Amino acid sequence: MHDNARTANLLGATALALTDVALGGATRAVDVSMSGAAALVSLSAHPDVSVTELGRRVGLSQSAAARMVDALEADGLVERRPSPLMRRITTVHPTRAGRQAARRILASRGSPLSDVVDALDENEQRLLADVLTKVLTRLYDKVGNAQYMCRLCDRGSCTTESTCPVGQAELERQG
Repeated sequence: MHDNARTANLLGATALALTDVALGGATRAVDVSMSGAAALVSLSAHPDVSVTELGRRVGLSQSAAARMVDALEADGLVERRPSPLMRRITTVHPTRAGRQAARRILASRGSPLSDVVDALDENEQRLLADVLTKVLTRLYDKVGNAQYMCRLCDRGSCTTESTCPVGQAELERQG
C-alpha cells in the first residue's frame, strides 16, 4: 500500500524548498518584499486596481497594502491614478520601471523552477504538469481566489498553449 503521509511530506518539503529558491531570487532581483514582488507581477498582468483589491490579491489587509503601495510608489515602481471608471476612486498602476521590475521578478522566479523541471525527461514533465493541474484545481477549492493563487505566476507561460487550471477552476465555480 502507498504511504500517503510520506508523499504528502515530500510534497510539503518540495513546495517549501521551491518557494525559498524561487522567491529568494525574485525579491532580491528588485529589492522588494515578497508582497511587493507579488503586487508588481499582479499589476503588470492586471493594472488599475484599488489598493484594497491589490491587497486582497497579495494577501494583505487594506492598511498593510496601503503601506506597501506607498513604498513601491516611493521607489518609482507604481503610481496612483484616478479610476478610469469612477474618478473618486484611486487605482494603482505600474510605472515603466515597475513593469520592468515585474519582468525581472518573473525571470528570477522562473529560472530555478525551469532548472528543476529540466531534471525530468519529456514524459515526466508531462506527467508532472498533469499532476500539478489536479493539485492546483484542488487547492483552488480550498483557497477560492485565483488572483491570490497566481499572484507570482508568469501568466503567459501558463496560458499560451493550454488553459490555466486555476482560472478554469474559478470559471467552473462561478459558472
